[in-house]
Amino acid sequence: MKKVIVISTSLRPGSNSDLLADQFVEGAKAAGNEVEKISLVGKNIQFCKGCLACQKLGRCVINDDVNDIMARVLKADVVAWATPIYYYEMSGQMKTLIDRMNAMYPLDYQFRDVYLLTTAAEDEEHVPQRAQAGLTGWIDCYPKSRLTGTIFCGGVNDARDIEGNPMLQEAFEMGKGIA
Repeated sequence: MKKVIVISTSLRPGSNSDLLADQFVEGAKAAGNEVEKISLVGKNIQFCKGCLACQKLGRCVINDDVNDIMARVLKADVVAWATPIYYYEMSGQMKTLIDRMNAMYPLDYQFRDVYLLTTAAEDEEHVPQRAQAGLTGWIDCYPKSRLTGTIFCGGVNDARDIEGNPMLQEAFEMGKGIA
């Protein structure tokens, strides 16, 4: 059994990427894993100030929700990020959280496998590449980890578009494959 954290970065409840995250969660649970989904809806996540105090303290000096999220990520075996693609990139709130988790850099971390779940209105194969490159930059700072899997569900503008989409089943199966 692994401890899995799924971070849903869309600020719209019931968004397409959130539905993809839910399927991943259900698959990971079906495989017997301990799964926690963290939604950024309602979270207070301020911008990084670049002070680098976190490198000495092992936590951020800003008193918001990031230190709690970071503590959970550090103890997870698997981290899955779910994001809508905006202008061919990850959501701004995902990037802000990644920047703020800079305090993790010198700390011991447990996660080895990282997944990226993306949705977009566009359906061309290249659409998620920049988001994946951005996440890979974060992963590169944690050399014991790797990008284990990605899902891109394109051509979805609203919840009706994702209903019945085969990528939902693929997200479930990917989560179920965590052992």
